[in-house]
Amino acid sequence: MPDKFLKPCKYPHCSALTTERYCPKHKLIAGREYNRLRHPDHNKFYGRQWRRIRSIYISAHPLCEECLKHGRYVPADEVHHIVPPEDGGTHSDSNLRSLCKSCHTKTRY
Repeated sequence: MPDKFLKPCKYPHCSALTTERYCPKHKLIAGREYNRLRHPDHNKFYGRQWRRIRSIYISAHPLCEECLKHGRYVPADEVHHIVPPEDGGTHSDSNLRSLCKSCHTKTRY
């Protein structure tokens, strides 16, 4: 029995079967398109230092801060910047919030 089932490539108009999201032919192309849409300094803002700060913050704030306001106890999955680093925000505790995936998705857009 295979580890993963074969499924169609997610690239538009490609019918190749793969176990990944994209077939080998389109994997590199899709990666380039994704990186083109990201902020050019994304890796500068979210590197090793950010992962360390995120880990410390989520350890200190393990519950979703938005859900706590409504009396729900939901584990936090994400650390959200109130002011994004791209817009001049910092990684300081006053600019961070721990959120569950649902609340983080609502605040991102």
